[in-house]
Amino acid sequence: MAAGHGRGRARRIGAIAGALLLTGGILAACSSSSSSSSTSTTAAPSGHALLVGTFDGHAGQYTSIQAAVNAAKPGDWILVAPGDYHEDDDATTPPTNTDEGGFGGVVVTTPDITIRGMDRSTVIVDGTKAGSSGACSSAPSAQDFGALDSSGKALGRNGIVAFKANDVSIENLTACNFLAGTGASGNQIWWDGGADSNQIGLHGYTGEYLTTTNTYYGGESTATQYGIFSSNSAGPGSWDQIYANNMNDSGSYIGACQQLCDATINHGWFENNALGYSGTNSGGAIVVENSQFDNNEDGFDTNTQIASDPPAPQNGACPDGATSPITHTKSCWVFMHNNVHDNNNPNTPRAGGAAAGPTGTGMTISGGNNDTVMDNTFSNNGAWGILFVPYPDSDTPSFGQTCTGAGGVEGVLGCVFDPGNVALLNNTFTHDGYFGNPSNADFGNLIFNGNKPQNCFSGNTAPQGSSPANLQQTQPTCNGKMSVADDTTDSNLLAQTLCDTGFGSCPAGANYPQTTGVVLKPVPSGLPTMPDPCSGVPSNAWCSGGKPV
Repeated sequence: MAAGHGRGRARRIGAIAGALLLTGGILAACSSSSSSSSTSTTAAPSGHALLVGTFDGHAGQYTSIQAAVNAAKPGDWILVAPGDYHEDDDATTPPTNTDEGGFGGVVVTTPDITIRGMDRSTVIVDGTKAGSSGACSSAPSAQDFGALDSSGKALGRNGIVAFKANDVSIENLTACNFLAGTGASGNQIWWDGGADSNQIGLHGYTGEYLTTTNTYYGGESTATQYGIFSSNSAGPGSWDQIYANNMNDSGSYIGACQQLCDATINHGWFENNALGYSGTNSGGAIVVENSQFDNNEDGFDTNTQIASDPPAPQNGACPDGATSPITHTKSCWVFMHNNVHDNNNPNTPRAGGAAAGPTGTGMTISGGNNDTVMDNTFSNNGAWGILFVPYPDSDTPSFGQTCTGAGGVEGVLGCVFDPGNVALLNNTFTHDGYFGNPSNADFGNLIFNGNKPQNCFSGNTAPQGSSPANLQQTQPTCNGKMSVADDTTDSNLLAQTLCDTGFGSCPAGANYPQTTGVVLKPVPSGLPTMPDPCSGVPSNAWCSGGKPV
């Protein structure tokens, strides 16, 4: 059971207990069986239930989600009946600081509340204009681009934003068509601790049974950016049974958490995005498990970047030098038991750094450190199943960071961060690297500079081999440091990676899919809804004793 089901006082005690365990070195947050899910389920429900809409003939007190949010107190529940909700808090309460992102259709600033739909597919928080024909309309005339900035350009919109509010749970609903603009916007569901503030402004968050999507594409300037998003937020964080498609950056994102993210993604599904997942400088205890990444440009990418979401680098080392109960090493960033397949899609929306994701790649660790990739399946990714590569950042460092101070090396491509001490263990590869370009393989390892802890490769079933060849024989353990003489700068791998990412020109004969135009895909039918949305809820007109009335 994910965090937040024991409401109010029980949930806060659970979060405090988790923090004490972490500082005691037990590192419960790195265990998939205990991360942010150790709250009590036996305590009586606390708070009150605020009802939105009409459910089974019983009218609630509110007709909009925002009205219930405004009335809620810590510990309260907001239950939402099936319906198409065109929420517009950003219109009625115009934002004053659009860089931090604290504006959207629904804005939550009260801590410790739950917004829960009564059905995942039919409770829809809809970014299109009220009165549009059908939910999540794709008609250009139905789109709402938000309020105008001082220059007369649209700010864009966000969907549901938990803004600097601790322990907010958002569950069992769909959010769609919240488009980007000149402000921090284009995000469907966002736990936002204060974007670009270099501060942690939010602690604790839960998302369950969530669908995020978009049906309209009018160019990258207004394309939806993130489906399910956490920034400037620290854990315990838990996302379970989540889905995202048609985003021009990534379906899900965890970043700007000061290298102490303490978050778990379980049972996620991410498709038809530029990146299925992205995470800049996100480290500490992160577990991504039992999830599917398919039909993206690049299935999964975590990276180091000195100009965004500080501090660099991305570092999956366990906090306080502890040992992970999963890996039994000092690496608490774990990607395991996932299915990563068919990420060969050049026709997703894609913009900015996400557009550089190498098409045809299942997973990319770009300048990451101390990460573990274990017990996954990678199949039908035409370029590479996995790439460990440097991240070159030519932008201006943010918040006083320096390239060398963050572990980078200045070069012709800017500040370059090599991947180091990343372990690839016991994964199964099937029909990867089939584009057939030189260096296309099951997995590749590229570094530019020596004197870095080497990456290691062991126990993988890899019929298409590695680039450079025989990495499982030459680098079976993550100990020692690569010297300049021993670095793995393979000329074919370097040339092909630069080609596929767009950082360089393509060698003669290089063959990677090229876009023929953005194609948005519908949400698949049959995504699981919460089995019992009344579970744990105080008795009300819709629920009695944890069951529907």
